[in-house]
Amino acid sequence: MWHPAKHLETEEDIAAYLEAAFEEGDPSLIAAALCDIARRKGMAQIACAAGFGRQSLDKALSPEGNAEFATIMKVVNALGFKLHAAPLAEWGGYPKGFRRFRCVLCDF
Repeated sequence: MWHPAKHLETEEDIAAYLEAAFEEGDPSLIAAALCDIARRKGMAQIACAAGFGRQSLDKALSPEGNAEFATIMKVVNALGFKLHAAPLAEWGGYPKGFRRFRCVLCDF
């Protein structure tokens, strides 16, 4: 059975995999990618560096976990990466399934 974690050999591979998950814009896919990467690097070590127990982190990143943004940030940092913002125009618009809502209280 093919598993992405087995093919994440370099930091560049990992960064590209994580970036692809972010570009899709699906929170469950992002959590799954983080889980794959954490498994590749050692779930126990990443959990410890992020301030979680191994089982707690595994559960938070599971499809049923619905990890909070703070958890995602801690895991990204523990993995040795950072998030950054880029204009949507750089990669062709809004992610699949993204619906842009107009704020009735704002002028944008």
